[in-house]
Amino acid sequence: MPRAATTSDAFNAIAEPQRRAILTLLKARERPVGYLASELGITQPGTSKHLRVLRDVGLVRVRQVGQRRLYGLEAQGLQPIHEWVGGFEQFWNESFDRLNEYVKELQREEQSDGGDG
Repeated sequence: MPRAATTSDAFNAIAEPQRRAILTLLKARERPVGYLASELGITQPGTSKHLRVLRDVGLVRVRQVGQRRLYGLEAQGLQPIHEWVGGFEQFWNESFDRLNEYVKELQREEQSDGGDG
């Protein structure tokens, strides 16, 4: 089955590293496209294309302030990604619990051997 277009799927949209970098920059506060382009080290038209994809999937919002357009993070758009990643939390917690038990077992064995390893 072919992948969904990046303009309709948040997962595909954030697969691109520069788009993830944009989201990170917008996490702190709204920013104009020129600032984002400068921070990313890419052209303003290139940055605008990334912003359009992020807007289309609901990860970024834009508002006009005088002559400037400010882009901000639309955190609600990250909800499906958060839910998907959260599904792995139990796996990692169980893995860390098993690792912790293994380390404790090694420590008990070391103590019972007198630490002569």
